Amino acid sequence: MEASLIDWSRLQFAMTAAYHWIFVPLTLGLSIIVAIMETIYVKKKEEFWKKATKFWMKIFAINFAVGIATGIILEFEFGTNWSNYSWFVGDIFGAPLAIEGIFAFFMESTFFAVMFFGWNKVSKRFHLASTWLTALGAAISAFWILVANSWMQHPVGTEFNPDTVRSEMVSFWAVVSNPVAIGKFFHAVFSGWMTGAIFVAGVGCWYLLRNRESKFAHASITVACIVGLVGGGATMLFGDTSGIHIAKYQPMKLAAAEGLEDGGPRAPFSIVPGIEVPGMLSILATHDINGYVPGINDIMNGYTDRDGNEVLSVKDKMNRGQHAIFALKQYRELKDTDPESAALFLDGFRENEQYLGYGYLEKPEDVIPNIPLIFWSFRVMVGLGSFLMLLMIVLLWVLYKKKLDKLTWLQWIALLSIPLVYICGQAGWIVAEAGRQPWTIQDLLPVNVAVSSLSTASVKTTFFIFLTVFAAFLIIEISILLKAISKGPEIEK
Repeated sequence: MEASLIDWSRLQFAMTAAYHWIFVPLTLGLSIIVAIMETIYVKKKEEFWKKATKFWMKIFAINFAVGIATGIILEFEFGTNWSNYSWFVGDIFGAPLAIEGIFAFFMESTFFAVMFFGWNKVSKRFHLASTWLTALGAAISAFWILVANSWMQHPVGTEFNPDTVRSEMVSFWAVVSNPVAIGKFFHAVFSGWMTGAIFVAGVGCWYLLRNRESKFAHASITVACIVGLVGGGATMLFGDTSGIHIAKYQPMKLAAAEGLEDGGPRAPFSIVPGIEVPGMLSILATHDINGYVPGINDIMNGYTDRDGNEVLSVKDKMNRGQHAIFALKQYRELKDTDPESAALFLDGFRENEQYLGYGYLEKPEDVIPNIPLIFWSFRVMVGLGSFLMLLMIVLLWVLYKKKLDKLTWLQWIALLSIPLVYICGQAGWIVAEAGRQPWTIQDLLPVNVAVSSLSTASVKTTFFIFLTVFAAFLIIEISILLKAISKGPEIEK
């Protein structure tokens, strides 16, 4: 079957987002590693640490520059490919993105200029402060973007205005303090620390394999492993928090990630098909082995949640959503000519308002995302994350024992793990975003309503243009990085 406008629009946005996420986690991780190295330099006053800092700062700058361009393109696509979405929730979604651009990105870019060009032009402590503020700016920038994204996962602090047919913000604080945003922010930022750590450790091991820059390699790997262990541990901790939120606000995503057809208390966790741990999913989702976790069939047919509330079947939600759409249409047609009848229709709309988005679905099965994609992406994320955490522990241990130089097999594993940490991060975002389908905004706005009225051919054309340009940029960036790494920090002669 030929791909539709929606398919191509989703594919283009997914490609742009995935490409952008190549650069974001490394920015978050390298900024912390660079700041720590410069702190050591200021404390110890050793030229070695200054040169080490400047080397990784150069790598950070290359990655940072390309990441900016991809982020700008990504935000423009909300207006070009998803204009109905932008109209419907622009007041809400646009606010955190505007703050990110005006405040966080401005702060990050300003102090980046001082950090990169200010050597020997400002005092050591002011330069160090600029480096830490650049790292802080990167984290704050990620926070506001994740506030916007988390609102799509769990919309709060807003009300639907039937007169403008838009969702409007009623509590900025509720949007900012969204529990999903807090958990997702720390999970994403600390996973960025792990990305930066694996990258630095892998490059450090490359120098050891080449019998170059031994002191620099050992110092870089040591700092990276410490950052990686902190980042990896925190990622797991806040991953658990995110799991609780998914179970509460997006049960279909959780059911798809587990391939859970029929839920209940003591729900099992599937390691791989055929191998299950009884009760483990209930523990992960509710922190109670007897906690009720709905499966795909439960969500489709209706169920009673853990708090004793009756959850309607998808078909019933669709029917009530269609009533909401009809009542909204009648209200808007009659509000100026027959206020009394319009008020009755408005009351009918309010009764079914929470199911409005379901009224635009074509069939109940539309609420089921791509189960194999979500199921295996989740296992890739967890499996690779656990492996990379173990690698950080092993590297730090053999460094402590002064045996890393002799273990070339471990050096190769560390080097080859660089692409694995990127795969791990991409798999996590596949679970988060593809697992939310068919919703652009959970339970509120499906993708078939959010998409712009464009020709499929135009979206297909721009997809391949972006793909070509992005591929060229990626090749250029990798070649520049490889050239800089090959040249090395030039510490040891």
